[in-house]
Amino acid sequence: MSSDSEPRLRVIWTDPVTGRKGYAVIDRMVNGLAGGGTRMRSGVTMEEVERLARTMSYKNGAFNLPGGGAKGGVDIDPHDPEARGVLSRYVRAMRPLYRNGWGTAEDLGISQELLSEVFAEQGVGMTVQAMLDRSGDPMAAGRRVSQGLAINVEGIGLADCIGGYGVAEAAAAAADYKRWDISKLRAVVQGFGSMGGSSARYLARLGARVVGVVDVNGAVTNPDGLDVERLLKSRNTLGEIDRSALRPGDGELPKERWLEIDADIVVPAAVADAITAENSAAIKARMVVEAANIPTTDDAQRLLHERGTVVIPDYVANGGANAWWWWTLLGVLEADAEQSFAHVSRVMRETVRHMLELADARHMTPRAAANELSMENLDRLAARLGEDASETPLEPVRA
Repeated sequence: MSSDSEPRLRVIWTDPVTGRKGYAVIDRMVNGLAGGGTRMRSGVTMEEVERLARTMSYKNGAFNLPGGGAKGGVDIDPHDPEARGVLSRYVRAMRPLYRNGWGTAEDLGISQELLSEVFAEQGVGMTVQAMLDRSGDPMAAGRRVSQGLAINVEGIGLADCIGGYGVAEAAAAAADYKRWDISKLRAVVQGFGSMGGSSARYLARLGARVVGVVDVNGAVTNPDGLDVERLLKSRNTLGEIDRSALRPGDGELPKERWLEIDADIVVPAAVADAITAENSAAIKARMVVEAANIPTTDDAQRLLHERGTVVIPDYVANGGANAWWWWTLLGVLEADAEQSFAHVSRVMRETVRHMLELADARHMTPRAAANELSMENLDRLAARLGEDASETPLEPVRA
C-alpha cells in the first residue's frame, strides 16, 4: 500500500434528528478486519477521519497485528446534551461495518465505558465484536477482553492507562537510544484524559519531572514538578482538572501558551495538528512523543527533525493500547495487568529502537522509518492472510 492510495471505504452519515454529521473510513483490510477508534468532537471532518484511518493501518503494521486501519468520527461536542443520542444513532447506522470487519474502541471525546454501553444498547455486542467473531473461540476471547476491561490499576482502568504507559515507555526507549537519563528530563503533556493522564503518570514513575499538563481550560505548571497523582484524582471524566486541587507552587497559563513551558519532552495527547510549522519554533525539547493521533503536521515534523528534535510518531508511541486489545483478544496476553505492562514495555522498546536505528542508518525521519517497517509488516500479513475475510480463524501473531 502506498502513502497516496485510496481508502477501501468512506461513509458520510447525517443524523436524522439533529442533522449532525458522522464519518467512517476503512483504510485497509487484512483478513477481512480493520481496527480503529470512534471519536466525538465538534468540527471533526472526513479528511481528519481519513488521515486517522491511514494512521491506524500504520499502527497495526508497526506492532505486527493482523488487521488494517479504520476510524470513525462524530461531529458534536461531547458536552452537548444531544451528544449521547447522536452517538447512539451513529452506532446503529454503522452496525453493518462494526459487525462485518470494523473493530473499534474509545477515542477523543468518548470513553470506553460509554461506547461499550451504547454498543450493548444497539445490540452490536462488544466494540471489538468483529475480531471476536473471527477469533476461533469468541466466548473465550470475549471473556479475556471483558476481564481485561474490568481490571483497575490504582483507580484507572487498565484499558485507559496501558496506552499512556506505552507512551512513557516510548519516551524511555528514545532516551536510552540517545543515551539521555530520563530521570533528568522534564516533560509537558497536552491533554489530561485517559492517554495524557496516564502518560504523565508513567513518565513521573520513570523519574521524569512533569512540569506542565494541559486541559481544555488551560495549562497547569510547576518548574519543580507537579503532583501528577493529585491532579489525576481531581479530574473529571473528560480529563478536566479541578483547579481547587492545585498546590501553592502550581501556576496557570492559557492553553494556547503550553509550548512556552520549558521542557525536554513534549507530549501532545489531545487534538490533531496541535503542533504546526508556525508554533513549532517555540519547542526547545529534545523529543516530541506523539500520544494523540496526528498531533504534529508534516511541515512541523520536518522542521523539528532538521533542528535535531526526535519525534516519535503517533502510531508507534500511542500504539500500546491498540496492541493490548489485539494481544488480549488473540490470547497472547491473559487478563493480567502485570503481564500486560511487561509485554507492552518489551515490544515498545524494541519497536522504538528498531525505528531509530533505521532512521539513523538511512538518514530519514523516524516517521519515514516507521512507515517503512509498518508497511513491510502489514504487506507480509496481507500476503499470508489475504485482504478479505476467510474461514481461517485469527491466530496469535507474536511481536
